[in-house]
Amino acid sequence: MSPESEADLPADATAEAALPGTLPEALYAELVAFRRDLHMHPELGNQEFRTTAAIKERLEKDGLAPRVLPAGTGLVCDIGGDPGGGGPGVLALRADIDALPIPDTKSESPYRSTVPDRAHACGHDVHTSVVLGTGLVLADLHRRGLLPRPVRLIFQPAEEVLPGGAAEVIKSGALDGVSRIVAVHCDPRVDAGRIGLRQGPITSACDRLEVMLDGPGGHTARPHLTTDLVTAAARVVTDVPALVGRRVDTRAGLAVTWGRIESGHAPNVVPQHAELAGTVRCLDIRAWRQAPDIVVAAIDEVANLHKAKSEINYVRGVPPVVNEPVVTELLREAMTARRGAATVEDTEQSLGGEDFSWYLEHVPGAMARLGVRTPGERTVRDLHQGDFDADESAIRVGVELFTAAALLHPTH
Repeated sequence: MSPESEADLPADATAEAALPGTLPEALYAELVAFRRDLHMHPELGNQEFRTTAAIKERLEKDGLAPRVLPAGTGLVCDIGGDPGGGGPGVLALRADIDALPIPDTKSESPYRSTVPDRAHACGHDVHTSVVLGTGLVLADLHRRGLLPRPVRLIFQPAEEVLPGGAAEVIKSGALDGVSRIVAVHCDPRVDAGRIGLRQGPITSACDRLEVMLDGPGGHTARPHLTTDLVTAAARVVTDVPALVGRRVDTRAGLAVTWGRIESGHAPNVVPQHAELAGTVRCLDIRAWRQAPDIVVAAIDEVANLHKAKSEINYVRGVPPVVNEPVVTELLREAMTARRGAATVEDTEQSLGGEDFSWYLEHVPGAMARLGVRTPGERTVRDLHQGDFDADESAIRVGVELFTAAALLHPTH
């Protein structure tokens, strides 16, 4: 999409004049090119070696000293404060850098993925370009003595790999000295030039569920003499979500959704094995803590009713991202200062999962939804789809948002 497609939205001229750190046109063009390069060369979680090297090279070119994380992918970089130590009141800016294991179907795009069955279909290339660009702008302000407090850039690997790469980043000490942390996530339902904010939960908990059902098998002429495994699997698919929904407060939004079911090879054979896989999502963190026991019990109950043996692999994922009120208002103030109050809209809690939530177990923080839909476009290119793309003017908006947040961030 064209970098020139940015919405013509009002800005608060007085506030803008009071904040330095505008994004130069040449740097904006470079960030668009950087994003397109990442888009053409997507890498899966914990395999982001090329991506890490590209970020490191650009930061070092600007005189910064990024530190690659112990596993070899992802990196952190301090701007201002004590060298390598951040300093008091550090604001962390987090970007995720991994891609998804799906094909890129944008056949007409000049920057479509060159890697089979790999695509930046969640906007992590945009997130990365935003944090990189913000870091370069803030480094220039620091050299000029205009950065009032230190900032840490966190380029995190493996966000798409449950339970998320954030945990390893935290173990490496990336949050040492950090007082607050912020992030953005692309939102194809919000126009470019705008952001969505919400105090409290903005995403949901997400776990992965794998179920194996087994029986003796048999002939479809005599299902009464065996375990009708296909029927058993079908009942697990339909009955378990209903049972789970009746065993917690409905306001908790605990939901089981299946994405895969496989069983059998012939129309006249009752199979011996069936496999199901799906996700467990939850709006409420208290219900999420109870979810494994509730879901496993429901599966066993239905499987036993149909005389099928069940083996369940319940993989813990991530809790909800819960935006801390003060940091949420910092982002609102920053966007208002750059582009006016009308460019901030309230957003609903999503059922999507995000491992940014792990950072918020340690420090206050907030995530904003970054609009990436070209204004006036009717088609919504949803996340995790092969045709997803972003209006690249969102990169400018993200840099402006984070730059202003860093300048407005309090030291306490």
